[in-house]
Amino acid sequence: MSFSGLHGRELALKMLQALPRVSHANLKPNPNFKPKNKRGRGQHGGDKHGAGNKGSGQRQNHMRLGYETGNWPFYLRFGFEPYYKGHHLKRQYPPLTLHKLQMLIDTNRIDTSKPIDLTALVNTGVVDCIPERKHYGLNLTDAGANVFKGKVNIEVQWASEPAIAAIERNGGTITTTYYDLSSVQCAVDPVRWFSRAEPIPRRKLPLADCLEYYSNPENRGYLADPEKISQARLALAQKYGYELPRIEDDPDYEMLIQRKDPRQLFYGLEPGWVVNLKDKLIFKPKEDYLLEYYRG
Repeated sequence: MSFSGLHGRELALKMLQALPRVSHANLKPNPNFKPKNKRGRGQHGGDKHGAGNKGSGQRQNHMRLGYETGNWPFYLRFGFEPYYKGHHLKRQYPPLTLHKLQMLIDTNRIDTSKPIDLTALVNTGVVDCIPERKHYGLNLTDAGANVFKGKVNIEVQWASEPAIAAIERNGGTITTTYYDLSSVQCAVDPVRWFSRAEPIPRRKLPLADCLEYYSNPENRGYLADPEKISQARLALAQKYGYELPRIEDDPDYEMLIQRKDPRQLFYGLEPGWVVNLKDKLIFKPKEDYLLEYYRG
């Protein structure tokens, strides 16, 4: 198309008629123009998220102050301590206070005319002993010793000296015994154990690290010499300044001196017996090798 002889307005109109239609294909930005990249929203927004764009600010993916060095902040980091290794395998003894024991007696949850052991304490529904948490029994503490007035024959797995004094001051007796984990599982839930038709396990002897404790008469250990325990009872009474009651003259003397065999778990039941709750029967082993195993 020739544009000769045209000027001004006529020339502009003729040029527009000859040019192609305006579209995105033939548009160009202005000189020195830098376009901005379009950023998506949410997880498609790149690495420059803001608090108002549903980015890492709202999801709290930004590392908090002090955590730049790893999973622990610098002020909580500690060096290697080998004594902490294997702490989850150590035996645990949940505390049982004398105050709670007196409460169990006052509310008739415990029969003081019979010996009290781990099974009797757990069956109250107030005391917990969970074998899955490495609980190997109960620790009798002296909290509430000034209000404890019960006369009991109690068996626990650990006890403090003031707690022993509080029991014996009222004319009672106490014994510390060792329970292995299988024995604890049977003692805390005997109904479940008997329902599986499994024989009553024999208690294992204490491990090397606690053998001295259960052989010490001052701890009233069940492996200690009875004569030395009598001397330790008198020495403890002199130390704490109370008159030791004579259990020989007590009308409940037979109950107060009842003790289990070191291998026995329940009063009146021997290791190896199978209890049938449905038919109310007890099956006893007769083979010599079984008798030797459970009594040895």
